[in-house]
Amino acid sequence: MHTIIKATEKLSNALAVFSGILLGLMTLLILFEIFLWNFFQKTTLIADEYSAYGLAAIIFLGAGYCLKEKGHIRITLILTFLPDKAARIVTFIGTAVTTVFMGYMGWYLFKMVATAYRYHSTSGTLTHTPLWIPQVFMLVGAAAFFLQLVGITLKTYAAIGTGEDVI
Repeated sequence: MHTIIKATEKLSNALAVFSGILLGLMTLLILFEIFLWNFFQKTTLIADEYSAYGLAAIIFLGAGYCLKEKGHIRITLILTFLPDKAARIVTFIGTAVTTVFMGYMGWYLFKMVATAYRYHSTSGTLTHTPLWIPQVFMLVGAAAFFLQLVGITLKTYAAIGTGEDVI
């Protein structure tokens, strides 16, 4: 179990670094767009579109890391009023339900990417970007988030018996 948890945490860390790199690249693209426009009244024609793809990628790729670092919004008011063991059980149930939901969402993201690839779907912009390319970043991020949820679910399950504080 600890191997799975460590592997998911390493994956989440790696994707968070990749998200940071994407953020830096988006910043450079936007700055280049501003420079071109202000000095030459020219445009890259891709800055808006690719920044939007980058933003979606950053959100999905960073979700697992955010979960690992306890950065997602939690409603802890109820948990503070429950006995410790009951709070751990409620946390486990909530995490397990979220894991199932994320698996379901991941499956449909996979189907979306496969459909875009199969039918050669492209963006409706001048670039005609194949849509499966930005969509695959969402799929990878959702899969990593799912795996991180599996790891957290295993941790919360183990914490029920040990009394360890997980969330």
